[in-house]
Amino acid sequence: MIQLAPFQAAIFDMDGTLLDTEAVFKTIVFEVCTDLGFEMTDDVHRSMVGGSHERTNQLLLEAYGVSFPYALFDEKCRVSMRERSHGGVPVKPGVHDFIAALHANNIPTAVATSSRNPHAQHHLSAAGLLDLFETIVTRDDVTHPKPHPEPYLTAASRLKIDPANCLALEDSLAGVHAAHAAGMQTVMVPDLVHPNDEVLALGISVMESLVHVHKAAFPH
Repeated sequence: MIQLAPFQAAIFDMDGTLLDTEAVFKTIVFEVCTDLGFEMTDDVHRSMVGGSHERTNQLLLEAYGVSFPYALFDEKCRVSMRERSHGGVPVKPGVHDFIAALHANNIPTAVATSSRNPHAQHHLSAAGLLDLFETIVTRDDVTHPKPHPEPYLTAASRLKIDPANCLALEDSLAGVHAAHAAGMQTVMVPDLVHPNDEVLALGISVMESLVHVHKAAFPH
């Protein structure tokens, strides 16, 4: 059983880490691409996971050429995601119990996401999680999105906790690189993407779910 080093704050990625949205979003991405006359592949989709708006734009233009209508694609995905989240947004296993345990131990929590602010607020609210975090850092709050460490450094700064004393929880490769570069104790909880050799070489912990992270953080 991996035991985590003591930490003073916990910073979570949103999609795929707190929210069980990546599988839904994958379906939407494939559907929207088909509607627009392009064929999405697992490889292209995998490269998009955890990336910012700008990074996704760049990846899709590289994959499909400059004629790819990114603005239209982005809008259609957003509309479809919002429609599907009307009934609420599912959370990943262990989220509520782990956050309750953090709060019971007076450990502040934050979100660091590549999503823009309206999307983050809407989804966290639809999942019933919005009020559980001291601060939420979105794409709109930083100059450099993940894999740059700025989102995590911004969250730590807002919480007034040294990044070295923060636990970061991530499901994407870009996010793991960002948290690790910020100097945080980083745990990857894979969702659709599994750690590659580059991520494993960082020496971070990989755990199956937030239930496992909870046990490693509070073993007693």
